[in-house]
Amino acid sequence: MSELIKLTATEIAGLVAKGETSAVEVTQAHLDRIAAVDDRVHAFLHVDTEGALAAARRVDERRVAGEELGPLAGVPVAVKDVLTTKGVPTTVGSKILEGWRPPYDSTIVQRLRDAGTVMLGKTNMDEFAMGSSTEYSAYGPTHNPWDLDRIPGGSGGGSAAALAAYEAPLSIGSDTGGSIRQPGAVTGTVGAKPTYGGTSRYGLVAFSSSLDTPGPCARTVLDAALLHQVIGGHDPRDSTSIPQPVPDVVGAAKLGATGDLTGVKLGVVTEFTGEGAEPGVLAAFRESVDALAKLGAEIVEVSCPHFRYALPAYYLIAPSECSSNLARFDGVRFGLRVGDDGNRSLEEVMSLTREAGFGAEVKRRIMIGTYALSSGYYDAYYGQAQKVRTLITRDFTAAFEQVDALISPTTPFVAFPIGARTADPYQMYLADLFTIPTNLYGGPGISVPCGLSDGLPVGLQVMAPTMADDRMYRVAAALESVVGTFTPPAL
Repeated sequence: MSELIKLTATEIAGLVAKGETSAVEVTQAHLDRIAAVDDRVHAFLHVDTEGALAAARRVDERRVAGEELGPLAGVPVAVKDVLTTKGVPTTVGSKILEGWRPPYDSTIVQRLRDAGTVMLGKTNMDEFAMGSSTEYSAYGPTHNPWDLDRIPGGSGGGSAAALAAYEAPLSIGSDTGGSIRQPGAVTGTVGAKPTYGGTSRYGLVAFSSSLDTPGPCARTVLDAALLHQVIGGHDPRDSTSIPQPVPDVVGAAKLGATGDLTGVKLGVVTEFTGEGAEPGVLAAFRESVDALAKLGAEIVEVSCPHFRYALPAYYLIAPSECSSNLARFDGVRFGLRVGDDGNRSLEEVMSLTREAGFGAEVKRRIMIGTYALSSGYYDAYYGQAQKVRTLITRDFTAAFEQVDALISPTTPFVAFPIGARTADPYQMYLADLFTIPTNLYGGPGISVPCGLSDGLPVGLQVMAPTMADDRMYRVAAALESVVGTFTPPAL
C-alpha cells in the first residue's frame, strides 16, 4: 500500500503545494488502490481514470507555473453518483439512468474542479438515495471495509466505504434523512450534513427537494471542514440556496482540535439515549460524553419530545416529494426507454420503462407518496406530517435557547450483515432514527467516530442551529482530538 493513500487531504495538499509530491503521483496511488481493492468493496460505479490524471496534470502545471494553489488542490475526491458530471456517467444507482452522461456539471462538482481537486469517479448508492445500506443499488451492494459481509450504511455507502478503504481521502455525499452521517458512523469516518440551503442542489438529482443536502465526507474533521468550505456558499441557480457566506468551519475545526471546549454547553438528547440503541453504541457514546466534559464542555440533558415522531413524518414527506420528482423519468426525455416499438401508446411505454427501470424500494416509496398526496388523503397524511415537522422545528428552537449544540449517537446500531434487514423495510428505516430530525429541521449535523462496539465503529452526532455549522465542527474536532481516528482491518 502506497504511503500517499494513508495521508489526510490536508497533508496531501501541503505536499503538492510544496512540490514534495505531484498531484499525478497522488492520483495514480489512489487509482492503484481502487484497482487493488474495489472488486471486494464495490465503492465505485465508475472510475474516471483519464479524467482524473488529466486534472492532476493541470494542477502540477499550475504549481510549476508559480500559480497559488487552493487548500485542496491536487487532492483526489470521490463523488456520490447523485450529482451530475459533464460527460461522466450519472446513474443515481438506477437502471433507469444507466449510461446517461449529463451535458453539464452540478454546482458542487464545478466548485470541486475550480478548487483543483481531482475527481476519481462516481460512488455507489442506494437507488435515487432511497435506502440505509447501499443494498438497493441496481448495480449491487457496497461492502463495509471493516467487515466485507456488512453494510457500509446508506444511501451514500459508496462514498463512506471509499474513505474507509483508503480509495479516496475525500468524498461527496448527500443527506436526505441521514445518508451522509449514518454511513460515516458505521464506517468509522466523518460525515457532515450542512445547513439546508448552505450547499447547492443545482445538478443534484432530486429525491426530496425540501430535505436533500449535499455535503462533505472525510477521514478527519478538518478535512471535512476544508471540503465544506470549497463546496458551500450561495448559488443563484438554486432557489433554496441561502444568500450568506459559509460560516468559518475551518477555523472552528482548528479551534476544536486544541481540545478546549470551555464555555460550550452541550445537550444530550434524552429521547435518543434510552431504549432503541444497542448497549455497545450507548456505552461508546457515554464514554465520549465524559470525554467532552473533561475538555470543559457543560453537559445537560435536553428533552425533544417530538423527535420520536420524526421517522413516520419523514416517511410521508420524503415519499410524497419523491413521487413528484420522479415523475420526470418517463422514458421519453432521457434515460431508459422500453417497449417503443411503434405499436404502443406513450402511456404503455412509460409504464414499461418505469417497471423495468425502477427498483422495488423506489416503487414502494413512489406508491406511498402518491397515496399520501391523493385526493381525500392529503390532509390526513402529508398535511399532518408537515405539522409534525413544525413541532420538531420548535423542539430544536427551544433546545438551542438552552444549549449551543445537541449530541446523540448517530445510529442506534453498528453495521449489520448484508441482507439482514432487506425483508423488513421498517427495520431498515430505523437506521436513520437519530438523523432524520435534523433534516426535517434543516439544521447542520455531523457524525464523528467515537469508539468501537464488538470491533465495529460507533459515531457520535453533533447537531447545531441553522447556519451555525461552525459549532458542530468545533465539538467534533474536540472529540477527535482525544478519541482519535479509526483504521479498519487491512483489506
